Amino acid sequence: MTDKTVLITGGSRGLGQALVHKFLQEGYIVHSVSRNTWSSLHGRMDSTVQKQKIHLHTCDLGDVKQVNALCARIQEEQWVVDVLINNAAIHGPIGPFVENQIHAWRNTIETDLMAPVALCQAVLPIMRRRRSGVIINLSGGGATSSRPNFSAYATAKAALVRFSEILAEEEMENGIRVNCVAPGAMNTQLLHEVLAQGVQGSGMKEHSMAASIIANRTKSEETMERAVALVTFLSGSAGSTITGKIISAQWDNWEQWPAHTQELGASDIYTLRRIVGKDRNIAWGDR
Repeated sequence: MTDKTVLITGGSRGLGQALVHKFLQEGYIVHSVSRNTWSSLHGRMDSTVQKQKIHLHTCDLGDVKQVNALCARIQEEQWVVDVLINNAAIHGPIGPFVENQIHAWRNTIETDLMAPVALCQAVLPIMRRRRSGVIINLSGGGATSSRPNFSAYATAKAALVRFSEILAEEEMENGIRVNCVAPGAMNTQLLHEVLAQGVQGSGMKEHSMAASIIANRTKSEETMERAVALVTFLSGSAGSTITGKIISAQWDNWEQWPAHTQELGASDIYTLRRIVGKDRNIAWGDR
């Protein structure tokens, strides 16, 4: 058990809700932020969880005024936040960029990028004074490779990864670790949105993948369990030597990384980087 505190966004459903439950079970005091109503959340909790350890906050992360109010409250009340998990996200407009509404694009950037950035800035002074803290930003499809028909979401997530790498370098000397987690595709509302847009909106590849994952409940549950395990790992002492990385919950052998701390720290592996000719044994491309 622990007396630490975690702040989780998007905690009312999907991966966020699974994280809320896990951290409560681990003994954390949990601040859970969501734009949704909370009437049924307590009823879905394990009976062994001490419900008084959860604080529920309503905030639309796409609304700048609401985000600013939440950040102001964190700073004014001096919340002790040991772990910040920026999990909440929206897809925003789905379909070819030329058909997207710019206001919907902006809302996606506000929700998926600017809100996490604002929350990081709100908790950092508190973490700095304590010379410890963990920030975990959830990346997603399109952060490290092209994702047609999801331009707003992919752009926001790619920017969030780069921001996280910069923040990790800036805050390393203050004892603060910052990482990104790519959780993998799960049977959540975001995936159902992909399916609802049909092949014409989402594209054949995305639509087929969504249909396959939704149909395979066991695989989806396994994916979520591993994502929760990685976030828990990074939040605790086991992951205390890892910072500045983007980590795939499903495909990376992250359990073994602590045994290779020096190699990780001295390398740009598991980060966003430009591929140049010499990386692919092409002699004509580089000077």
